[in-house]
Amino acid sequence: ISFIVSDGLELRPKYNGILHCMTTVWKHEGLRGLYQGVTPNMLGAGASWGLYFFFYNAIKAYKKEGKLESLSATEHLVSAAEAGAMTLCITNPIWVTKTRLVLQYNAGVDPSKRQYRGMFDALIKIYKTEGIRGLYKGFVPGLFGTSHGALQFMAYEDLKLRYNKYRNRLSDTKLNTAEYITMAAVSKIFAVSATYPYQVVRARLQDQHNTYSGVLDVIRRTWRKEGIHGFYKGIIPNVIRVTPACCITFVVYENVSGFLLGFRKENN
Repeated sequence: ISFIVSDGLELRPKYNGILHCMTTVWKHEGLRGLYQGVTPNMLGAGASWGLYFFFYNAIKAYKKEGKLESLSATEHLVSAAEAGAMTLCITNPIWVTKTRLVLQYNAGVDPSKRQYRGMFDALIKIYKTEGIRGLYKGFVPGLFGTSHGALQFMAYEDLKLRYNKYRNRLSDTKLNTAEYITMAAVSKIFAVSATYPYQVVRARLQDQHNTYSGVLDVIRRTWRKEGIHGFYKGIIPNVIRVTPACCITFVVYENVSGFLLGFRKENN
């Protein structure tokens, strides 16, 4: 997030790269500085993935009801987009608090600069000062961001289908852990590369240190000052952060869901 919102404001710390950023934060704010925003990140990620898989599978099951053939790539894409929009409606306030907590510059050095004491304090203060609208800043680009999850799930399902076809196996044949990791990593990197600019726009709208009138204002000012590069700031640390987490999530999901389905069949 620190890289994403780096728009030249004097108050923002200047970093030369990932390692320089980490060492600078460590020197000035210690371990606590490196973990600012970890609570909403954990709650947001857990809630988002849980809700996403729930909605996605429910929508897929509804669309597949009465059909013998597998869903098409387009149907997977639409199902994932619908699941993403429903999830965002519930989780957007959590991501706003995460952004605000992360962007409390030098809060570890000077307590007077700590605007929020934690996630729930941030939620209360944002609601009191900015209302519901403040908790849903970045919601519109977030809706565009549902294309990220949609593309990822479409690619993931299509890769599994094509791989099983290549190996002359049934389309719903379970893969091994290494294969699931490969499919998850490729689909995640593809989705991030295709949709990353929305994350820049959303984070800048949620940033407490700058004011924008809306999505178009962010796009116009970012383009004018930073060009195309501005819309891809922080993409490398983002990929490094989200890809391993995505692989672990998909492997756990596939194995646990496979175990539960097998357990249900045995009981029946």
